[in-house]
Amino acid sequence: MKVTGYQIIQVSVPLSKPLITAIHRTEAVGCVLLSIETDAGLCGEGYVFALNQQRLAAFTSMIDSLMPLIVGQNPLYIEKHWQAMWQDVNPAGLKGVTVSAMSAIDTALWDIVGKRAGLPLYQLFGASRDEVKTYASSGLWLSQSIDELIAEAHEFVAQGFRAVKLRLGKDDIREDVARVKALREALGESVEILTDANQSLTPRKAISLARQIADYDITWLEEPVAANDFAGHRRVLEAIDIPLASGETEYTSFGMKDMLEQRTVDVLMPDLQRIGGLSEMRKSAAIAASYHVPISTHIFTEQSLSIAGSAANCISVEHVDWFAPLFNEKIAVKDGCIPMPQSPGLGFTFDWDTVKQLQL
Repeated sequence: MKVTGYQIIQVSVPLSKPLITAIHRTEAVGCVLLSIETDAGLCGEGYVFALNQQRLAAFTSMIDSLMPLIVGQNPLYIEKHWQAMWQDVNPAGLKGVTVSAMSAIDTALWDIVGKRAGLPLYQLFGASRDEVKTYASSGLWLSQSIDELIAEAHEFVAQGFRAVKLRLGKDDIREDVARVKALREALGESVEILTDANQSLTPRKAISLARQIADYDITWLEEPVAANDFAGHRRVLEAIDIPLASGETEYTSFGMKDMLEQRTVDVLMPDLQRIGGLSEMRKSAAIAASYHVPISTHIFTEQSLSIAGSAANCISVEHVDWFAPLFNEKIAVKDGCIPMPQSPGLGFTFDWDTVKQLQL
């Protein structure tokens, strides 16, 4: 089997509600979709996204620059291809758009492998479960009022979620505490509340906030300080009782290893786009396991399920519905869990009719 060609399409996916965090605001996400074709009639699919659609051209160009390494080759030799791409991008940098492009290609190649084997990837990787815990992360934004937060949280619970993520990072810490308190009182004790400060706090302010919300049974505090402030992460982690989650902004298994070695997290959160694809995600899960640290995958829900179903130390997946319109298959949440897809490969395929409507 050989790779015979590929297709790249840029799309803009509108959000049902604006995404507003301490550091982001957008009403649509731009995506670069990749489909890799083979002479066996099998196609593999992957994608990357950007909150700023003007940057899609950079992702497209980088994927285009790497695909000559793949076309004409056997798609099953994934580690060989990953290493070839890694060496090729070295002069351009081993973080950023280079790794994101590698991620799209690597994930699409794994999709082909699963389809060739006739197995869902989570089973091909060595299954550890048939469903995984999830949490609702498509709302509860920083801009919403307390009444809006409570109403939306109840909507998530009605959809089957048993855990929700609340964004923090108000200028006045008392507002954050009031939001946590109100949400806990509204949801009761049966629904988990996760919090995310999106890198908006100083270590001192993060410690103060964590101590004030600790009595509300918070599952974790995510990215409380700047992502590259490992010393600040460690300072916060050692001073609070709430688990600290982070890692979505770091690149490749090498970055994950650095975070683990420097004791920056209680829960590691690799992001499929920044990690370097499913190959690096699997390595990162294994490295985290060697440190006795659990992982929880960051967005890319559909593709990350293959890791969640095979990595024993994966405790949950983040569920965002941003990309759902792109796929024929839809995720169903029941009693706080998502079942693993049973179709060969990733188990999710692009809905090309919708893609054409969203194409830029």
